[in-house]
Amino acid sequence: MALQLAELASEAYVFGFPLVFDLEQVERFTTTGLGSLAPAPFNVFSHARTLAGPDDRFVSINNDTVYSIAQLDLGAGPVLLSVPEASDRYHVLQFVDAWTNNFAYVGTRATGGHAGDYLLVPPGWQPDADDASDPEGDGATVIRFPTRVGTIVGRWAVDGEADLPAVHALQDALTLTPVLQTLAPPEGLPVVELSAGGSEALDFFERLRVWSQAFPPADRDRDALDSYAALGLTGARPLGEAPPEVMDALEEGYAAGKEALLSAMRSGKQMPEVNGWLDTLHVFDYNLDFFEIGTIDSPQWKADDPRTRYAQRAAAALGGLWGNHGYEASYPMTYTDAAGEALTGEHVYTLRLHPTPPVGAFWSLTMYDLPEFYLVDNELARYSVGDRTRGIVYDDDGGLTITMSTTRPSDPTAAANWLPAPKGAFRPILRMYAPGAQVLDGHYLLPAIERAA
Repeated sequence: MALQLAELASEAYVFGFPLVFDLEQVERFTTTGLGSLAPAPFNVFSHARTLAGPDDRFVSINNDTVYSIAQLDLGAGPVLLSVPEASDRYHVLQFVDAWTNNFAYVGTRATGGHAGDYLLVPPGWQPDADDASDPEGDGATVIRFPTRVGTIVGRWAVDGEADLPAVHALQDALTLTPVLQTLAPPEGLPVVELSAGGSEALDFFERLRVWSQAFPPADRDRDALDSYAALGLTGARPLGEAPPEVMDALEEGYAAGKEALLSAMRSGKQMPEVNGWLDTLHVFDYNLDFFEIGTIDSPQWKADDPRTRYAQRAAAALGGLWGNHGYEASYPMTYTDAAGEALTGEHVYTLRLHPTPPVGAFWSLTMYDLPEFYLVDNELARYSVGDRTRGIVYDDDGGLTITMSTTRPSDPTAAANWLPAPKGAFRPILRMYAPGAQVLDGHYLLPAIERAA
């Protein structure tokens, strides 16, 4: 019985990890902020005014765009989102629910560069036909949230420091306005009473118990959540009051589930591999139920295998929380060189891109350390190399050779195309914004990274 409970707890960890991890970041955002993003209350945007650097402690953060992020709480009713005219500047507002489902997109690919109003409504909302002030009647597009709390992750392309003032003006014109005027502040996240002994496992599962009741999963996932009733995860009783055998099972299952998730991340077994690159095109395809504006409701973009879907969702949250669907941005990544050896700052590597990635917007190769997946501090303050990097030197045939090492190369061309690496293990990510048809259909293949020294 004890073994069965521990195995159940391990499954519950993987199932619930995205919810807990996501809402921990939501809580962090509204209280202390994230890196250069200052804390902001619910229903208010916080804007990054500079491109991200190594001080931004967020997994796999990008260095291509500046962020405009808001945590939404629609408990008091709809909120009106107004988006300014952005013309041909690449931008995207990505909508993520509490279970990390990407359920809507507004921006260049999805809606174009024109201005627009969007009425953000909570689960179960119905329009009031008698209310003449209803923004929907004024042409606002309705976006239905699957959970009361959700996140808008906005990204604005920036072409160097001189371009920042223009982006700041766009950020400042992005607004959120509650439709119903009330003096009561948003409810926010339910308070979770943590364990007296500081148990990491019990704290995790208590968050899962409390938050999963406040933010129910999709209907198809409720049976899975209900199956953890024997662990006390669906009841009203705090887990600190659970029987000793249940508490022991939660501790054991937490350790096993955490190790299984980290192992899956290290091995990349959740994703197909070509030339050492893990194909992440479909890692965010676990949303099967919520398709608002800008999403693609197609079997091609649905990972509906119940045996792997929860593990895929958990790995996506751990390795790239708030990442986009592949049709908005593609993120192939690698941990190994052409010989299958782990990438490390002890060696020098080259990556020759010919042809360079086919994209509708732009592409970049960004360096991250391990195991945190943070940007790497370096003497150039260069965290990525891409088609907008000033001073890069293309090969005679139009290709581009990027050098990855801890020290600046002596060769002038290699130095111009240098992507600084950490002293330890690392993982580069290639980002392709508005990926082209050859990326989406799998015909564009990245070459392996070659060890040069």
